[in-house]
Amino acid sequence: MFVLFDEHMIVKVNKYTNMRKILITAGCVIFSVVSASRAAAADLNFSQFFVFGDSLSDTGNTFAATGGRIPVPTTTLGQTAYSERRFSNKEIWVDFFGQEIGKQPTPSLLSPLLGTQGGVNYAFGASETGLDSTNVPGVPGILGQVALFTSQPNVPVDSNAIYSILGGANDYTSAFTNRTTPNVTQVVDNLKSSINLLAQKNAKNFLVFNLPDIGDTPRGRASGITKPLNDVVKLHNEQLAFALDDIRRQRPDLNIYSVDFNQLFKDARSNPGQFGFTDAVKACLTGNNALATNVCSNPDEFLFFDDVHPSSAAHRLIANAALQAVKGGRKSIPEPSMGLGLVAVAGFGATRLLKRKKKKLVVK
Repeated sequence: MFVLFDEHMIVKVNKYTNMRKILITAGCVIFSVVSASRAAAADLNFSQFFVFGDSLSDTGNTFAATGGRIPVPTTTLGQTAYSERRFSNKEIWVDFFGQEIGKQPTPSLLSPLLGTQGGVNYAFGASETGLDSTNVPGVPGILGQVALFTSQPNVPVDSNAIYSILGGANDYTSAFTNRTTPNVTQVVDNLKSSINLLAQKNAKNFLVFNLPDIGDTPRGRASGITKPLNDVVKLHNEQLAFALDDIRRQRPDLNIYSVDFNQLFKDARSNPGQFGFTDAVKACLTGNNALATNVCSNPDEFLFFDDVHPSSAAHRLIANAALQAVKGGRKSIPEPSMGLGLVAVAGFGATRLLKRKKKKLVVK
């Protein structure tokens, strides 16, 4: 058993267990970093889609594990809160990206076979980057998710699939919560090890995200430690860029598509109207993923749905940035010292589990 905890509610669970159309007539500037591999520009013709990460990529694992209690489906007023088992008001970037490549990964806790046709989503709310998640030990970390996937008997790692990795924010917020020093080197090494483990098993195509400034989320600003949080994120993103370049040098046969999540959200906060937002500061939802009390009437006009998670409209932007990174294929990238961003202009169209102990933490 493990315990998931938010301000107002503690839930014990078994350890195994329309987006509104937005038309923007001007093109959005989406920042992404593309692969330096020798492969030609990708045509999105991937055989499967596998997802490793935290609540930003979770499409139902936490909901299944908690018996439909986290994230809460309705508010205390009876409004729809978190929708479709996701930590947002509707679809998230995994859904949008999956639609574009024609592959929809099944949440691992809902998949009878963990190597299914469309792929599998191992992402879990509250996941950190190691084998386990220290503050919620029943939740596998990203490296633990990868280990679970690669250790399955008779399920080969598909070299034509694409493997996404997004995480690290929970490691840092947990460190600040526990008054310990964030270990950026270890977090980045966990992500690097996850890629290497998959590559050793024959994976070739990777989609890797850096982190947005978590100090600029509504929760981060309310915490009073915005700058320390953002300073850690800056160091994380610098080290991650170097780590990915190191893998590219050692394994030029791999396609590593890097998405500059950080710059994308900086731009959205600086020019919210250009991205279809009327509010890039406050959260639409009042409360949290365990007890929501109210939801605004226009969630997709907010950059943030709750105090840490993006709205579905913001997730669409993340998916578009990921698609631009993959479509870029062979384009060169700046050295990390010159910055991570390579500008790509794209129109934003609306149509288109290891050792376990008991502990407590807000699911993020």
